[in-house]
Amino acid sequence: MLTTNPFDDDKLREECGVFGVSATDGAAALVALGLHALQHRGQEAAGITTFDGAHFHTHRAMGHVAGNFDRDDVIRSLPGTVACGHVRYSTTGETALRNVQPLYAELSTGGFAIAHNGNISNAMRLRRELVRRGSIFQSTSDTETIIHLVATSNYRTLLDRFIDALKQIEGAYSLIVMTPEGMIACRDPLGIRPLVMGKLGDAVIFASETVALDVVGATFVRAIEPGELVIVQGSEIRSIRPFAPMAARPCIFEWVYFSRPDSIVDDHSIYSVRKAIGAQLAIESPVDADLVIPVPDSGTPAAIGYAQQSGIPFELGIIRSHYVGRTFISPGDKVRHLGVKLKHNANRALIKGKRVILVDDSIVRGTTSLKIVEMMREAGAAEVHMRIASPPTRHSCFYGVDTPEREKLLAAKLDLGGMTGFIHADSLNFISIDGLYKALGEAKRADVRPKYCDACFTGDYPTTLTDHDEGSEVDQFAMLAERVI
Repeated sequence: MLTTNPFDDDKLREECGVFGVSATDGAAALVALGLHALQHRGQEAAGITTFDGAHFHTHRAMGHVAGNFDRDDVIRSLPGTVACGHVRYSTTGETALRNVQPLYAELSTGGFAIAHNGNISNAMRLRRELVRRGSIFQSTSDTETIIHLVATSNYRTLLDRFIDALKQIEGAYSLIVMTPEGMIACRDPLGIRPLVMGKLGDAVIFASETVALDVVGATFVRAIEPGELVIVQGSEIRSIRPFAPMAARPCIFEWVYFSRPDSIVDDHSIYSVRKAIGAQLAIESPVDADLVIPVPDSGTPAAIGYAQQSGIPFELGIIRSHYVGRTFISPGDKVRHLGVKLKHNANRALIKGKRVILVDDSIVRGTTSLKIVEMMREAGAAEVHMRIASPPTRHSCFYGVDTPEREKLLAAKLDLGGMTGFIHADSLNFISIDGLYKALGEAKRADVRPKYCDACFTGDYPTTLTDHDEGSEVDQFAMLAERVI
């Protein structure tokens, strides 16, 4: 099997996307549209759960939203005026239908459906304790831990049980929960993962990004605050904050890569911020060259900013085909090697004899950057310089981003010279961590407590990492869970 997306295979994987709507006819169709807008946050699987006032209905499938939720028969099988959906890229648990969200369970209080963006960093310890107390897990997803914590809580009301569960978990989460009583949307106390609220007529909508509100014609109301729970019951909306106040640490990579460029975060356009990052990169790492070329598509806004700041022309030196599926069957190594050009190809007439600056959002393992540099060399580039719109990724993420183990991260193994040699570039530079904060309109990181979670660059994790710190014991339990569940 050949992956025809060689550039994206070496990216940090978007965590997941969630979308929920309360109190509107045709809720499932609206959620499907919202999930289309969030497809970039997870391409492995998608699911929608609805509630019709008496029963819950769920459809989950592997693959994209298109092809699974653009069918009339599927939407008709999901009646109800309340619905939530999820697009998934797995960061915990195997890639299997049993892990596709929303997850659903029948509790003593009635049906309970949950969609989760993030990662619970003490999920394996909690799971081990719950299993010892008699819980029977049906998935290998960390999200199911929340369901069991709610089910086994000693509190009386469902809301109190849910809050009790949240107070036991560590890590990052943006959640949409459906119960017979209504819908709950919440973020972890640090606000690591995003979640926004909108309105469409009388309907209340929650989504991972504002672009999903745009697609369904909803009006943005506000972001859900870190540590806030918003409860929707019919036409009533109320907010509670059951956690002690903490200084927020939202994920900085939402600005660099994860969020769609047409989304708005904290009243700032993601696209405009990425251009500012590129401009700052040009100030910090200038180079005499003929062309600035983005690595499609995520490097484009930063490349525009770099070109505008440097005065070097911006050109599309790599052409991406948008009409190639993710994979195809290859009969041999020769065809497999040639197949990478189905997705991306060098614009030879433009590149030949030129000194080019390639702008990308990140380097993870380095294999992608090597392919891109080689592509430019084969197209006749005189010089190839690489500029990266984020600091070196030296640490793994434990908050819902599928980062390789640290020993597989290029920047954790090599210094700048070593990385430059590995990708065969004439020069390589990254934006500094202070430069990244400056592009975001913030003070230098060293001056104040950081406003963002930048642990993948600095190793400064804002929460405890119980499962990671416990190491081998948890890993053994995880393997046991994979065998017996």
